Amino acid sequence: MKKAITTLALAALAISFSLAQKFAFVDTDYVLNNIPSYKAAENELDKLSKQYENEVSAMFENIDKMYREYQAEKVLLTDEIKSKREEEIITKEREAKKLQNDYFGQEGLLFKKRQELIKPIQDEVYGAVKEIANENGYAVIFDSASGPTMLYTNPRYDISDEVLQRLGYKN
Repeated sequence: MKKAITTLALAALAISFSLAQKFAFVDTDYVLNNIPSYKAAENELDKLSKQYENEVSAMFENIDKMYREYQAEKVLLTDEIKSKREEEIITKEREAKKLQNDYFGQEGLLFKKRQELIKPIQDEVYGAVKEIANENGYAVIFDSASGPTMLYTNPRYDISDEVLQRLGYKN
């Protein structure tokens, strides 16, 4: 009986302790979109992406043209020339796919550029959030920008503007 009462008392204490924790949320999309250097970085990445996309697209269009020409002339070609042209088309296609991966792949140039331009800004925002959490005793700070995981948020606990102020930006 004493064990049950002790366990119940500890459970009640744990529940009351967890209810005393402070929570807040921040909308990182809102914060980042109010930082001029972030917008500039996004614009630069968009331009670079379009440039890479145009280059890769042009290569695939050239390959498509080569293939159509090959199909039109195929009946007139010798087996040796057919084989050579097919290899040429396959080689060009491999080169285009490699370039596409070099630009847009997981370790591609666009990913590296994004890391170079965006990550320092995101780290700065994270640092500001962490400072605010430590100063105000928040147990958890949620990111409301990361998806519909929060069904309701009270604007009273939104610290997005505080993060921007900490970073030196006005809204």
